[in-house]
Amino acid sequence: MKTGEDLMAGHRPLAERMRPQTLDEVVGQDAIIGEGKILTEIVKKGEPVNLIFWGPPGTGKTTLARILAKEYQADFVELSAVTAGKKDIAEVVERARTNWNLKTRTVLFVDEIHRFNKAQQDAFLPHVESGLIILIGATTENPSFEVISPLLSRSRVVIVAPLNKDAIVTVLKRAIKAEKATKRVSAKAIDYLAELSGGDARSALGDLELALSLADKVDVDIVKEAAGRKVPGYDKKGDHHYDNISAFIKSLRGSDADAALYYLARMVEAGEDPKFIARRMVIFASEDIGVAGNGGLNMAVACFGAVERIGMPESGLILAHTTVALARSKKSRATTNAWYKAQDLAHRTMNLPVPVWLRNAPTKLMKELGFGKGQKWEAGFHLDKNYLPDEIKDEKIIGN
Repeated sequence: MKTGEDLMAGHRPLAERMRPQTLDEVVGQDAIIGEGKILTEIVKKGEPVNLIFWGPPGTGKTTLARILAKEYQADFVELSAVTAGKKDIAEVVERARTNWNLKTRTVLFVDEIHRFNKAQQDAFLPHVESGLIILIGATTENPSFEVISPLLSRSRVVIVAPLNKDAIVTVLKRAIKAEKATKRVSAKAIDYLAELSGGDARSALGDLELALSLADKVDVDIVKEAAGRKVPGYDKKGDHHYDNISAFIKSLRGSDADAALYYLARMVEAGEDPKFIARRMVIFASEDIGVAGNGGLNMAVACFGAVERIGMPESGLILAHTTVALARSKKSRATTNAWYKAQDLAHRTMNLPVPVWLRNAPTKLMKELGFGKGQKWEAGFHLDKNYLPDEIKDEKIIGN
Protein backbone atom coordinates (compact mmCIF):
# COMPACT_ATOMS: atom_id res chain seq x y z
CA MET A 1 0.00 0.00 0.00
CA LYS A 2 1.35 3.43 -0.97
CA THR A 3 1.64 6.10 1.67
CA GLY A 4 0.51 9.68 1.15
CA GLU A 5 4.18 10.60 0.76
CA ASP A 6 4.59 8.01 -2.00
CA LEU A 7 1.58 9.36 -3.85
CA MET A 8 2.78 12.96 -3.54
CA ALA A 9 6.22 11.97 -4.84
CA GLY A 10 4.71 11.30 -8.26
CA HIS A 11 3.37 14.85 -8.38
CA ARG A 12 6.68 16.51 -7.61
CA PRO A 13 8.10 18.54 -10.53
CA LEU A 14 10.64 16.73 -12.68
CA ALA A 15 13.36 19.17 -11.60
CA GLU A 16 12.76 18.21 -7.97
CA ARG A 17 12.74 14.49 -8.72
CA MET A 18 16.04 14.81 -10.61
CA ARG A 19 17.82 16.79 -7.90
CA PRO A 20 21.32 15.26 -7.31
CA GLN A 21 21.82 13.55 -3.96
CA THR A 22 25.65 13.54 -3.84
CA LEU A 23 28.46 15.76 -5.11
CA ASP A 24 29.39 13.03 -7.62
CA GLU A 25 25.97 13.44 -9.27
CA VAL A 26 26.35 17.20 -9.74
CA VAL A 27 27.32 18.23 -13.28
CA GLY A 28 28.80 21.41 -14.69
CA GLN A 29 30.54 22.63 -11.52
CA ASP A 30 34.07 21.38 -12.09
CA ALA A 31 35.54 24.59 -10.66
CA ILE A 32 34.22 23.80 -7.18
CA ILE A 33 33.71 20.01 -7.17
CA GLY A 34 36.44 17.43 -7.73
CA GLU A 35 39.85 16.48 -6.41
CA GLY A 36 41.39 19.48 -4.68
CA LYS A 37 38.31 21.68 -5.24
CA ILE A 38 36.68 23.57 -2.40
CA LEU A 39 33.43 21.65 -1.82
CA THR A 40 35.01 18.23 -2.18
CA GLU A 41 37.78 19.20 0.24
CA ILE A 42 35.30 20.58 2.78
CA VAL A 43 33.42 17.27 2.74
CA LYS A 44 36.67 15.28 3.01
CA LYS A 45 37.81 17.22 6.06
CA GLY A 46 34.42 16.85 7.70
CA GLU A 47 34.60 20.32 9.19
CA PRO A 48 31.58 22.43 8.16
CA VAL A 49 32.25 25.89 6.73
CA ASN A 50 29.86 28.83 6.46
CA LEU A 51 29.28 29.40 2.75
CA ILE A 52 27.65 31.93 0.46
CA PHE A 53 26.74 30.44 -2.92
CA TRP A 54 26.69 33.17 -5.58
CA GLY A 55 25.30 32.41 -9.02
CA PRO A 56 22.32 32.60 -11.38
CA PRO A 57 19.13 30.55 -10.94
CA GLY A 58 18.98 26.88 -11.79
CA THR A 59 22.67 26.19 -11.21
CA GLY A 60 22.25 24.01 -8.11
CA LYS A 61 22.79 26.29 -5.11
CA THR A 62 19.97 24.74 -3.06
CA THR A 63 21.00 21.26 -4.14
CA LEU A 64 24.59 21.82 -3.03
CA ALA A 65 23.40 23.07 0.35
CA ARG A 66 21.26 19.96 0.87
CA ILE A 67 24.09 17.66 -0.14
CA LEU A 68 26.52 19.34 2.27
CA ALA A 69 24.02 19.11 5.13
CA LYS A 70 23.61 15.41 4.40
CA GLU A 71 27.39 14.93 4.38
CA TYR A 72 27.65 16.74 7.72
CA GLN A 73 24.83 14.53 9.08
CA ALA A 74 23.19 17.78 10.10
CA ASP A 75 19.61 18.94 10.52
CA PHE A 76 18.80 20.94 7.37
CA VAL A 77 16.62 24.01 7.87
CA GLU A 78 15.63 26.07 4.85
CA LEU A 79 14.40 29.68 4.92
CA SER A 80 13.50 32.01 2.09
CA ALA A 81 14.62 35.57 2.76
CA VAL A 82 11.60 36.74 0.77
CA THR A 83 9.08 35.43 3.32
CA ALA A 84 11.04 34.84 6.55
CA GLY A 85 11.18 37.30 9.44
CA LYS A 86 12.84 37.61 12.83
CA LYS A 87 10.33 35.17 14.36
CA ASP A 88 11.40 32.47 11.87
CA ILE A 89 15.03 33.09 12.71
CA ALA A 90 14.28 32.81 16.44
CA GLU A 91 12.55 29.47 15.84
CA VAL A 92 15.58 28.22 13.89
CA VAL A 93 17.88 29.26 16.74
CA GLU A 94 15.74 27.39 19.26
CA ARG A 95 15.74 24.31 17.05
CA ALA A 96 19.53 24.60 16.72
CA ARG A 97 19.91 24.73 20.51
CA THR A 98 17.87 21.55 20.84
CA ASN A 99 20.01 19.90 18.15
CA TRP A 100 23.16 21.07 19.95
CA ASN A 101 22.07 19.32 23.14
CA LEU A 102 21.48 16.19 21.06
CA LYS A 103 24.98 16.57 19.55
CA THR A 104 23.52 17.24 16.11
CA ARG A 105 24.67 20.05 13.85
CA THR A 106 22.24 22.51 12.27
CA VAL A 107 22.64 23.81 8.72
CA LEU A 108 20.58 26.92 8.03
CA PHE A 109 20.11 27.49 4.33
CA VAL A 110 18.89 30.99 3.47
CA ASP A 111 17.70 31.29 -0.11
CA GLU A 112 18.04 34.76 -1.63
CA ILE A 113 19.98 35.90 1.42
CA HIS A 114 20.49 39.30 -0.23
CA ARG A 115 16.81 40.00 0.48
CA PHE A 116 17.42 39.98 4.24
CA ASN A 117 17.98 43.48 5.58
CA LYS A 118 20.84 44.33 7.95
CA ALA A 119 18.74 43.79 11.09
CA GLN A 120 17.67 40.33 9.92
CA GLN A 121 21.24 39.36 9.06
CA ASP A 122 22.44 40.69 12.42
CA ALA A 123 19.85 38.49 14.15
CA PHE A 124 21.61 35.23 13.34
CA LEU A 125 25.19 36.57 13.26
CA PRO A 126 25.95 35.69 16.94
CA HIS A 127 24.78 32.12 16.38
CA VAL A 128 26.95 31.78 13.29
CA GLU A 129 29.91 33.15 15.27
CA SER A 130 29.34 30.67 18.11
CA GLY A 131 29.02 27.71 15.73
CA LEU A 132 25.47 26.97 16.83
CA ILE A 133 24.37 27.45 13.22
CA ILE A 134 26.24 26.51 10.06
CA LEU A 135 25.12 29.12 7.54
CA ILE A 136 24.76 28.44 3.84
CA GLY A 137 23.34 31.37 1.91
CA ALA A 138 22.36 31.55 -1.75
CA THR A 139 22.25 34.75 -3.76
CA THR A 140 21.99 35.88 -7.36
CA GLU A 141 23.39 39.29 -6.37
CA ASN A 142 26.97 40.25 -5.61
CA PRO A 143 27.34 39.40 -1.90
CA SER A 144 29.87 42.21 -1.49
CA PHE A 145 26.99 44.66 -1.77
CA GLU A 146 24.13 42.72 -0.19
CA VAL A 147 25.59 40.67 2.69
CA ILE A 148 26.85 42.45 5.82
CA SER A 149 30.63 42.47 6.30
CA PRO A 150 30.64 40.46 9.57
CA LEU A 151 28.82 37.59 7.85
CA LEU A 152 31.04 37.77 4.78
CA SER A 153 34.17 37.67 6.93
CA ARG A 154 32.94 34.47 8.58
CA SER A 155 31.96 32.76 5.33
CA ARG A 156 33.52 31.55 2.12
CA VAL A 157 31.95 32.93 -1.04
CA VAL A 158 31.65 30.17 -3.66
CA ILE A 159 30.77 31.09 -7.23
CA VAL A 160 28.28 28.65 -8.75
CA ALA A 161 28.61 29.00 -12.51
CA PRO A 162 25.85 28.84 -15.14
CA LEU A 163 25.75 25.37 -16.66
CA ASN A 164 27.17 25.08 -20.16
CA LYS A 165 25.25 23.41 -22.95
CA ASP A 166 26.95 20.02 -22.52
CA ALA A 167 26.05 19.96 -18.81
CA ILE A 168 22.41 20.78 -19.57
CA VAL A 169 22.32 18.01 -22.18
CA THR A 170 23.65 15.58 -19.55
CA VAL A 171 20.94 16.66 -17.10
CA LEU A 172 18.23 16.27 -19.75
CA LYS A 173 19.41 12.82 -20.82
CA ARG A 174 19.41 11.64 -17.21
CA ALA A 175 15.85 12.87 -16.79
CA ILE A 176 14.66 11.30 -20.04
CA LYS A 177 16.17 7.97 -18.99
CA ALA A 178 14.60 8.22 -15.54
CA GLU A 179 11.21 8.94 -17.13
CA LYS A 180 11.67 5.96 -19.49
CA ALA A 181 11.17 8.36 -22.39
CA THR A 182 14.38 7.72 -24.36
CA LYS A 183 12.47 6.81 -27.53
CA ARG A 184 10.07 9.73 -27.16
CA VAL A 185 12.52 12.65 -27.37
CA SER A 186 14.61 13.37 -30.46
CA ALA A 187 18.28 14.35 -30.27
CA LYS A 188 17.46 17.69 -31.92
CA ALA A 189 14.80 18.36 -29.30
CA ILE A 190 17.33 17.73 -26.51
CA ASP A 191 19.79 20.06 -28.19
CA TYR A 192 17.12 22.75 -28.59
CA LEU A 193 16.02 22.41 -24.96
CA ALA A 194 19.63 22.94 -23.89
CA GLU A 195 19.92 26.02 -26.11
CA LEU A 196 16.74 27.51 -24.64
CA SER A 197 17.77 26.98 -21.04
CA GLY A 198 20.37 29.73 -20.80
CA GLY A 199 22.38 27.60 -18.36
CA ASP A 200 19.38 27.01 -16.07
CA ALA A 201 18.86 23.30 -15.41
CA ARG A 202 15.54 23.88 -13.64
CA SER A 203 14.20 25.75 -16.68
CA ALA A 204 15.39 23.01 -19.06
CA LEU A 205 13.73 20.27 -16.99
CA GLY A 206 10.54 22.30 -16.72
CA ASP A 207 10.39 22.66 -20.50
CA LEU A 208 11.09 18.95 -20.95
CA GLU A 209 8.36 17.98 -18.50
CA LEU A 210 5.80 20.17 -20.25
CA ALA A 211 6.86 18.90 -23.70
CA LEU A 212 6.45 15.27 -22.57
CA SER A 213 2.93 16.08 -21.37
CA LEU A 214 1.99 17.58 -24.75
CA ALA A 215 2.94 14.76 -27.12
CA ASP A 216 4.03 11.13 -27.33
CA LYS A 217 6.91 12.15 -29.62
CA VAL A 218 8.86 15.28 -28.64
CA ASP A 219 10.57 17.10 -31.50
CA VAL A 220 11.77 20.70 -31.88
CA ASP A 221 8.27 21.95 -32.74
CA ILE A 222 6.83 20.44 -29.56
CA VAL A 223 9.63 22.03 -27.54
CA LYS A 224 8.83 25.40 -29.12
CA GLU A 225 5.19 24.94 -28.22
CA ALA A 226 6.06 23.98 -24.64
CA ALA A 227 8.44 26.90 -24.22
CA GLY A 228 5.83 29.23 -25.74
CA ARG A 229 3.27 28.22 -23.11
CA LYS A 230 5.47 29.45 -20.29
CA VAL A 231 4.54 32.78 -18.77
CA PRO A 232 6.48 35.39 -20.77
CA GLY A 233 8.09 38.41 -19.22
CA TYR A 234 11.17 39.77 -17.58
CA ASP A 235 12.81 37.43 -15.10
CA LYS A 236 14.87 39.56 -12.74
CA LYS A 237 17.22 36.65 -12.14
CA GLY A 238 17.30 35.05 -15.58
CA ASP A 239 18.31 35.71 -19.17
CA HIS A 240 16.19 38.83 -19.65
CA HIS A 241 17.81 40.37 -16.59
CA TYR A 242 21.32 39.92 -17.99
CA ASP A 243 20.37 40.72 -21.60
CA ASN A 244 18.73 44.03 -20.66
CA ILE A 245 21.46 45.25 -18.36
CA SER A 246 24.01 44.30 -21.01
CA ALA A 247 22.11 46.26 -23.67
CA PHE A 248 21.80 49.20 -21.27
CA ILE A 249 25.53 49.36 -20.51
CA LYS A 250 26.50 48.93 -24.16
CA SER A 251 24.11 51.74 -25.12
CA LEU A 252 25.80 54.00 -22.56
CA ARG A 253 29.18 52.93 -23.95
CA GLY A 254 28.03 53.77 -27.47
CA SER A 255 26.73 57.19 -26.30
CA ASP A 256 23.21 56.33 -27.45
CA ALA A 257 21.08 58.08 -24.82
CA ASP A 258 17.81 57.07 -26.53
CA ALA A 259 18.60 53.35 -26.41
CA ALA A 260 19.97 53.61 -22.88
CA LEU A 261 16.76 55.27 -21.67
CA TYR A 262 14.69 52.63 -23.46
CA TYR A 263 16.47 49.70 -21.77
CA LEU A 264 16.39 51.56 -18.46
CA ALA A 265 12.60 51.92 -18.81
CA ARG A 266 12.23 48.22 -19.61
CA MET A 267 14.11 47.26 -16.47
CA VAL A 268 12.25 49.71 -14.24
CA GLU A 269 8.86 48.67 -15.63
CA ALA A 270 9.72 45.04 -14.96
CA GLY A 271 10.53 45.78 -11.32
CA GLU A 272 14.31 45.49 -11.51
CA ASP A 273 16.10 46.50 -8.32
CA PRO A 274 17.04 50.18 -8.90
CA LYS A 275 20.13 49.74 -6.72
CA PHE A 276 21.38 47.07 -9.13
CA ILE A 277 21.06 49.51 -12.04
CA ALA A 278 22.72 52.32 -10.09
CA ARG A 279 25.63 50.05 -9.08
CA ARG A 280 26.24 49.16 -12.68
CA MET A 281 26.34 52.85 -13.59
CA VAL A 282 28.96 53.47 -10.88
CA ILE A 283 31.11 50.72 -12.40
CA PHE A 284 30.50 52.08 -15.91
CA ALA A 285 31.57 55.60 -14.89
CA SER A 286 35.04 54.35 -13.93
CA GLU A 287 35.37 51.67 -16.57
CA ASP A 288 34.22 53.57 -19.67
CA ILE A 289 34.31 57.29 -18.82
CA GLY A 290 37.30 57.34 -16.51
CA VAL A 291 39.55 60.39 -16.77
CA ALA A 292 37.69 61.76 -19.81
CA GLY A 293 34.90 63.02 -17.56
CA ASN A 294 35.93 63.22 -13.94
CA GLY A 295 32.44 64.22 -12.87
CA GLY A 296 30.91 60.98 -14.15
CA LEU A 297 31.88 58.85 -11.17
CA ASN A 298 30.70 61.47 -8.67
CA MET A 299 27.34 61.67 -10.43
CA ALA A 300 26.93 57.88 -10.51
CA VAL A 301 27.80 57.57 -6.81
CA ALA A 302 25.36 60.38 -5.99
CA CYS A 303 22.72 58.56 -8.04
CA PHE A 304 23.23 55.37 -6.03
CA GLY A 305 22.94 57.27 -2.75
CA ALA A 306 19.79 59.06 -3.88
CA VAL A 307 18.16 55.82 -5.05
CA GLU A 308 18.91 54.22 -1.68
CA ARG A 309 17.31 57.09 0.20
CA ILE A 310 14.31 57.91 -1.97
CA GLY A 311 13.07 54.62 -3.41
CA MET A 312 10.71 54.02 -6.29
CA PRO A 313 8.94 55.32 -8.27
CA GLU A 314 10.67 58.71 -7.85
CA SER A 315 14.11 57.13 -8.25
CA GLY A 316 13.22 56.41 -11.87
CA LEU A 317 13.77 60.07 -12.68
CA ILE A 318 17.15 60.09 -10.91
CA LEU A 319 18.20 57.01 -12.85
CA ALA A 320 17.06 58.61 -16.12
CA HIS A 321 18.90 61.87 -15.34
CA THR A 322 22.14 60.00 -14.65
CA THR A 323 21.67 57.73 -17.66
CA VAL A 324 21.47 60.66 -20.07
CA ALA A 325 24.46 62.39 -18.47
CA LEU A 326 26.64 59.26 -18.64
CA ALA A 327 25.60 58.47 -22.20
CA ARG A 328 26.55 62.00 -23.31
CA SER A 329 29.87 62.06 -21.42
CA LYS A 330 33.17 61.70 -23.23
CA LYS A 331 34.51 58.17 -22.96
CA SER A 332 37.96 56.85 -22.11
CA ARG A 333 39.08 53.35 -21.17
CA ALA A 334 42.66 54.46 -20.52
CA THR A 335 42.53 53.81 -16.77
CA THR A 336 40.66 50.54 -17.28
CA ASN A 337 43.25 49.22 -19.72
CA ALA A 338 46.05 50.50 -17.51
CA TRP A 339 44.54 48.72 -14.50
CA TYR A 340 44.38 45.40 -16.37
CA LYS A 341 48.00 45.89 -17.44
CA ALA A 342 49.05 46.74 -13.87
CA GLN A 343 47.29 43.64 -12.54
CA ASP A 344 48.97 41.42 -15.11
CA LEU A 345 52.40 42.94 -14.43
CA ALA A 346 51.95 42.63 -10.67
CA HIS A 347 50.85 38.99 -11.03
CA ARG A 348 54.00 38.17 -12.99
CA THR A 349 56.43 40.11 -10.78
CA MET A 350 54.99 39.82 -7.26
CA ASN A 351 58.33 38.81 -5.76
CA LEU A 352 60.39 41.72 -7.06
CA PRO A 353 61.76 43.75 -4.13
CA VAL A 354 60.53 47.28 -3.54
CA PRO A 355 63.38 49.76 -4.18
CA VAL A 356 65.33 50.26 -0.95
CA TRP A 357 64.96 54.03 -1.00
CA LEU A 358 61.14 53.69 -1.01
CA ARG A 359 60.94 51.39 1.97
CA ASN A 360 59.88 52.34 5.45
CA ALA A 361 62.66 52.55 8.06
CA PRO A 362 61.13 52.30 11.55
CA THR A 363 64.27 50.83 13.18
CA LYS A 364 67.88 51.95 13.51
CA LEU A 365 69.13 48.82 11.74
CA MET A 366 66.90 49.44 8.76
CA LYS A 367 68.17 53.01 8.51
CA GLU A 368 71.76 51.76 8.65
CA LEU A 369 70.95 49.36 5.80
CA GLY A 370 69.83 52.30 3.68
CA PHE A 371 66.09 51.82 3.89
CA GLY A 372 64.37 55.10 3.01
CA LYS A 373 67.71 56.81 2.42
CA GLY A 374 67.41 60.26 0.92
CA GLN A 375 63.65 60.52 1.26
CA LYS A 376 62.60 64.15 1.42
CA TRP A 377 59.03 64.70 0.38
CA GLU A 378 58.98 68.15 -1.08
CA ALA A 379 57.50 69.19 -4.40
CA GLY A 380 59.60 67.86 -7.28
CA PHE A 381 62.35 66.53 -5.02
CA HIS A 382 62.32 62.92 -6.27
CA LEU A 383 61.17 63.38 -9.87
CA ASP A 384 64.31 61.67 -11.21
CA LYS A 385 63.95 58.53 -9.07
CA ASN A 386 62.80 55.08 -10.15
CA TYR A 387 59.68 54.11 -8.21
CA LEU A 388 59.21 50.72 -9.87
CA PRO A 389 61.45 47.75 -9.02
CA ASP A 390 64.70 47.94 -11.01
CA GLU A 391 63.82 44.89 -13.13
CA ILE A 392 60.75 46.64 -14.58
CA LYS A 393 61.78 50.28 -14.20
CA ASP A 394 61.12 51.03 -17.89
CA GLU A 395 57.56 49.66 -17.93
CA LYS A 396 54.88 52.16 -18.93
CA ILE A 397 51.45 51.23 -17.60
CA ILE A 398 49.37 54.30 -18.36
CA GLY A 399 51.92 56.81 -19.58
CA ASN A 400 51.63 60.57 -19.30
